[in-house]
Amino acid sequence: MAADTVREDIRTFLTSRRARLTPEQAGLPDIGQRRVSGQRRVSGLRRSEVAQLAAISVEYYTRLERGNVRGVSQEILDALSAALRLNDVERAYLAALVRAANASHRPADRDGGATHVRRRLQQLLDAITGGAAFVRNAHLDVLATNTLARALYRQALDTADEPPNLARFVFLDPRARRFYRDWDRIAHDAVGSLRTETARSPHDTDLADLIDDLATHSPDFTDRWDAHHVEYYRSGLQHFHHPDVGDLDLDYDALEIPADPGLTIVTYTMSPTAPSAPAFVGLLEGVT
Repeated sequence: MAADTVREDIRTFLTSRRARLTPEQAGLPDIGQRRVSGQRRVSGLRRSEVAQLAAISVEYYTRLERGNVRGVSQEILDALSAALRLNDVERAYLAALVRAANASHRPADRDGGATHVRRRLQQLLDAITGGAAFVRNAHLDVLATNTLARALYRQALDTADEPPNLARFVFLDPRARRFYRDWDRIAHDAVGSLRTETARSPHDTDLADLIDDLATHSPDFTDRWDAHHVEYYRSGLQHFHHPDVGDLDLDYDALEIPADPGLTIVTYTMSPTAPSAPAFVGLLEGVT
């Protein structure tokens, strides 16, 4: 990621976070502002209001919002993060962008685009027989699966791309909108994960190529990318419609692998008493 790109990402991120907050949400009185038809001229907080909340000058905040973060202290970043009500993921994203902007030389990216897994990881996946499990990299490439994951994700894996990529499936394959019953949330999370990775690995050309390809072929991706949302895909409930067994509501957990930075194990399981348990059992029986 070029220096100009990093500065632009900082600018658009801070601007978007400022725009989403009202004075009331930030704990400021909404008084003395020029209004048109009862509405503030500015969407969200003004720069002066962010500066007030962060206890810095308007001039300094303006400099930061323009991407000039050279030498900014952690104390200032903490104050700015608090002023903008950033969550933990957003704080980490901003910190990564600032590190990239302040780097005196090009740092080595982590291997977020790894294409192979260790034999022991495949053994671990194969040992999981009561749930679906796969390993993906930070580009959302699926690198290894167990038997049930292959059955669950057979449409996403049915591609000429090697390795299969979940973001491409979500945005470029029409089957994804039926497979994911909550497609909007999945699309939101996929973009947020890729956006987060761009700050972690700002010089990853393969990641940049993936993003360019998705933006070229999917207006839905572009709209979400421009919103500058960031996300960690960690844990929750995911709703599928499987072409063979129907609706499935599966608990998922995404576990980063310390020994293999950039790789994540994703598992899908279900309580035996869940309403869609019979469908999940049917999928299990179909692969045993």
